[in-house]
Amino acid sequence: MSPSKTRYADDSWSSRFVYVVTRSLVCGLTRLITRLKIEGQENLPPTGAYVLAPVHRSYVDTPIIACLTSRRLRFMAKQEVWDNRPAGWLVSALGAFPVKRGTVDREAFNRCIMALEGGEPVVLFAEGERKDGPLIQPLFDGAAYIASRAGVPIIPVGIGGSARVMPRHAKMIYPKKVHVVIGKPIYPQLNGSGRASRKAIAAVTEQLSEDLQRLFDAAQSRVG
Repeated sequence: MSPSKTRYADDSWSSRFVYVVTRSLVCGLTRLITRLKIEGQENLPPTGAYVLAPVHRSYVDTPIIACLTSRRLRFMAKQEVWDNRPAGWLVSALGAFPVKRGTVDREAFNRCIMALEGGEPVVLFAEGERKDGPLIQPLFDGAAYIASRAGVPIIPVGIGGSARVMPRHAKMIYPKKVHVVIGKPIYPQLNGSGRASRKAIAAVTEQLSEDLQRLFDAAQSRVG
């Protein structure tokens, strides 16, 4: 096992224990504050890898997503977190791995593939950083490309109300209702060699954008 994998993908008993305990506390608090309702949970496979692609309107989207499944989710965090060793150990235990923001980070890409090939779900915010407003912003092809490369489905997720729980630039969390709508899996079309063409990846990204908008609208309508 490489040093980087040991550092950023700790699969030890202690890290798994920390994950279970921390997730339980975080999800309990999140459900209490948001009165969280989840719709379409049957669309999440109980086993196997997949890419979970939520809309992104608030910092609280990450703990909200953690409430969708008891399985450990892998996700990206800015690499500066690991400058603090205790914080780095904690987020590693919670399934995070680092990404260099503003660049094409091939190491982060490889970690996504490694996690998916290991059978674990990976969370990718297809819009990139947090966005504002009711419209889904143009998506990056990253989620579709990674799903196609790993041969796994993408599951779109609409989150309604999270921007009111913690608006942009807010330093406080406000008790507000949140509703999540999980869509049906999108399966990349692969050719005979198990690869997806650029056209096929673009088609998946387009479908993902349409599904996210529909699910986001539905989730928003549930919270008013």
